[in-house]
Amino acid sequence: MATELADELCRRVGAEHVEGLRRLSGGASRETWSFDAVMGDGRVRPLILRRDPPGAPKSGMAKERAVLEAAGAAGVPVPAVLDGDDSSIIMERLEGETIPRRILRDDVFADARPRMAAQCGAILAALHRVPVDAVPGLEQADQVAQFRELLDVLGEPHPAFELGFRWLEANRPARSGTAVVHGDFRHGNLMVGPEGVRAVLDWELVHVGDPMEDLGWLCVKAWRFGAPSPVGGFGTYDELVDAYEGAGGGPVDRRSLRWWEALGTLKWGIMCIMQAATHTSGALRSVELAAIGRRVCENELDLLDLIDPAGR
Repeated sequence: MATELADELCRRVGAEHVEGLRRLSGGASRETWSFDAVMGDGRVRPLILRRDPPGAPKSGMAKERAVLEAAGAAGVPVPAVLDGDDSSIIMERLEGETIPRRILRDDVFADARPRMAAQCGAILAALHRVPVDAVPGLEQADQVAQFRELLDVLGEPHPAFELGFRWLEANRPARSGTAVVHGDFRHGNLMVGPEGVRAVLDWELVHVGDPMEDLGWLCVKAWRFGAPSPVGGFGTYDELVDAYEGAGGGPVDRRSLRWWEALGTLKWGIMCIMQAATHTSGALRSVELAAIGRRVCENELDLLDLIDPAGR
């Protein structure tokens, strides 16, 4: 299979041959392959292939390619796309760190951390300037209703989440706008170097929605990985919001931001239940999935803190 894949990659990028072809770990729904394309003039291009597993239904990666190109044109740092279709994308391979605990603790990122909240604000402002019609086919949904239905299907009693849904419905803010939303803008999907954020990765959940969703998701406590700062463990709300507004993003209502942070916390809690159910049902036995399931209670406490009128 590797020989056939190497031949296909040569054809698609116009290379003489490829070297170092290897599949990377991570990604349950898609495969990621790293390789170097050796061109006819001797140049070596470090590249990444992301694709649906052979035989799997096409997942619509042409849409992901379109949003990468539109976001890049708007000034969002993303890998350049060389080729793509509805089941795969070939893009440049960038160097950097994505493991949150290293980014938040290692000395090499000491200068990056104080800059990252402002960098994220400016990046999101650029993304939210992308015209919605630049990427046809993006979906839009009421996420409160969507995750209400998911929790009902799971059939588990979680009173904290029930209270969360009531609070979200009672305090739903006015929509701040309609934008292309990354949908998973957080630690793990940010490639970081000593100077700060180098690229935004993993655009599988891109959709149309309220731009505050991306800001609120970045602030969910789970993505702080034990660090005290509220924005990804590396910055403050003021740094994020000031940079977002200063870079041309719309005005940020802090109550709206808190609402989206609460929704994000509830969403992640339900996702944790779903991943644990994948293990306990026997569909996929995994210590990692079981461990994620144990974090449901953390999200319940985080959610209660957010919806408590006496909270922050």
